[in-house]
Amino acid sequence: MPVLTRDGTQVWRRRTTGQALVRWFGWLLGVAVFVVCWQQISQATTWFFVWDAPRIAGDIWDRATPPRWEYIAKLGRPIWDTLNIATLGTLIALVLAVPVAFLAARNTTPSALFVRPVALLIIVATRSINSLIWALLLIAIIGPGVFAGVVAIAIRSIGFCAKLIYEAIEEIDRTQVEAITATGASRWQVMAYGIVPQILPAFAGVAVFRWDINIRESTVLGLVGAGGIGLQLSSSLNVLAWPQVSLILLVILAAVVISEWVSAKVRGAII
Repeated sequence: MPVLTRDGTQVWRRRTTGQALVRWFGWLLGVAVFVVCWQQISQATTWFFVWDAPRIAGDIWDRATPPRWEYIAKLGRPIWDTLNIATLGTLIALVLAVPVAFLAARNTTPSALFVRPVALLIIVATRSINSLIWALLLIAIIGPGVFAGVVAIAIRSIGFCAKLIYEAIEEIDRTQVEAITATGASRWQVMAYGIVPQILPAFAGVAVFRWDINIRESTVLGLVGAGGIGLQLSSSLNVLAWPQVSLILLVILAAVVISEWVSAKVRGAII
């Protein structure tokens, strides 16, 4: 914008003086907040352990290499349990997320005043709590094991899947829905023939993407007793069996890489 100087000439500036002052005040406030936070962190940190961390990491690396390859025979069932936790949890979440998504979408909810807020509350509540916390709660309720891990993954995934699906429902082409409605179709027929076909690609993409995420999350649920390969990892860490720990981490890495490759292939085929 043009700004007049003292001699009357116009100089183009990106911002006015007021805008520049507001911008610099924002930066100053950000730096001040950072300094205060850093002081709080520094006071709560034992810096001796921080400076000694490279030596400790090197010592653990020496103990963990080479991995104990013969231990891999005992990891078949745990990694299979981990895959089952992720897969079953994702399937259960999708079954529950679809009706929640239709209740939350503005163009399909039966009541925007009463039903939609309840559906949105379910989405927010299930997304706001981490799967590890869900697992801890479920272990206290139903006991440790794979079932607690499946339910924890399912509950954690409902909000994620429902949010993306209901956003896809709100973005559908309304002309197709209006055309089917004009034929005298019922509400369920409009949903089956006008809405569902449009959201199927998004639904498939969300399902595969969430399954890929759940593979990662299910690997650590065993740390709190929810089954899977994380249980073997926790046991090895408790006895400081570092060669076993390194092998388990390699198996987890391989499982995550394979799941990423599968999900990428499936998403590519869908899109």
